[in-house]
Amino acid sequence: MSLDRKFSADGKELTIHLGQKFDFEKVRDFRLAYSEGIEEVNSIIINLQKTEYMDSSALGMLLNMQKSLSSTVTTFKISHCQSQVIKILKIARFDKKFVIE
Repeated sequence: MSLDRKFSADGKELTIHLGQKFDFEKVRDFRLAYSEGIEEVNSIIINLQKTEYMDSSALGMLLNMQKSLSSTVTTFKISHCQSQVIKILKIARFDKKFVIE
């Protein structure tokens, strides 16, 4: 997997850490990261600390994740964004759909 995922000690929070690029090449790995072993998860954090580049397919992946998990996951956060990534998220109005920290 070209990304890393970690569960909280109680298994209720999943954090997905992405690398330098969040683009179409990550579709399969990203989907697996949020769809396997998450029965107890009610909060998902997407950590973009290392991400310097994201394209429109990354935005689509985030929306698809939210749509597919909205019946069981109550909190979706995007954290540790670099300034260029925050600009993309705000232009796309993702600050209305996700908690951005």
